[in-house]
Amino acid sequence: MHRARFLVVVLVAFLAMTAIIVVRALMPAEDGAMMRGERVMAVAVAGVPEVEFADIVEALGTARANETVTITARVTDTISRINFESGQQVEAGAILVELTDTEEAAGLAEARTTLREAQRDLTRATDLVARAVVPQSRLDEATAVVERARARVSSIEAQLADRIVRAPFAGIVGLREVSLGGLVRPGDAIARLDDASLIKLDFTVPERFLSVVSAGMQIAARTSAYPDEVFTGAIAQVDSRIDPVTRSVTIRAEIENSDSRLLPGQLMTVEVRRDERRRPAVPGSALTRYLDQTFVYVVEERADGMFARQRTIALGRRSGQMVEVLDGLQAGDRIITEGVHRIRDGSEVRITRELRLDAGGVVAGTAGAGGEAAQ
Repeated sequence: MHRARFLVVVLVAFLAMTAIIVVRALMPAEDGAMMRGERVMAVAVAGVPEVEFADIVEALGTARANETVTITARVTDTISRINFESGQQVEAGAILVELTDTEEAAGLAEARTTLREAQRDLTRATDLVARAVVPQSRLDEATAVVERARARVSSIEAQLADRIVRAPFAGIVGLREVSLGGLVRPGDAIARLDDASLIKLDFTVPERFLSVVSAGMQIAARTSAYPDEVFTGAIAQVDSRIDPVTRSVTIRAEIENSDSRLLPGQLMTVEVRRDERRRPAVPGSALTRYLDQTFVYVVEERADGMFARQRTIALGRRSGQMVEVLDGLQAGDRIITEGVHRIRDGSEVRITRELRLDAGGVVAGTAGAGGEAAQ
């Protein structure tokens, strides 16, 4: 009786061990690891890219035209003709406004007639002196009359020129401030003329940055009118004086504006970039911190699987979602970017998604052999 009971117990134990062996053989690798007291973690990985970084000084600036002038008249008179429209592109020397010139035109006709008569008289005097009919003084007198008549013509031509208002340089005419027949005086604004093919961007920085900014440095500017665009330029001049009240120095940068998208007077945010360099970079989601140390997990491939290895790194500047790595990583290293909060140094991992990184962060991802990405 006792022997029969013993044999039953042995048979049950044998059957149980056999079942455990079969179940282990049929279970997935992750469940098998859990039977061993371990767990294979599902993670997403990415290769470390090289990203461009720079030390940046930020400021606010005001856009100014390359050349700007208020069009005005030199003399007081009424407007007889307007040859431009508001917002029109004009060339250098183009006639914008003509003032009434009736009196001057009549005076010019009279002066030219007088000049022609004086020149004929000079011709006769020259012939008579050559034949010794009249003394030399007669020729001198005729010559003086011609010179006076010529000077009179030049004077009236200058007065007529003052009644023609021309564009001093090529540019865009602003809003018209006068009307046909209106009386204008010297200093009265007719319109503004701006050459905005090149924008001069003036901004100020504290004097402590004076040693790190210089002519030729690249700048990047943005405006609320085009929030998704960056306008690049270069520093042209640094002011020769520091404001004694604000303790700041004025910097002038130049930005090409051939398409006239930027307008004088716009407020722009400016970034002065210096010490530009390319360094390995990682997304903030890949970082873990303990006390004053920062870590990432690098994927280590071995014959018996893939494992997470903790690596201490030194960080630099942040640019968007990416952080500069000064030491501890090289471009191309594969790091864990998702699921880092659930793994430890030496943990076995299963790659569920391969990500691609650039300066903006994650660009794209493809499913790995393990299926869905880690959450």
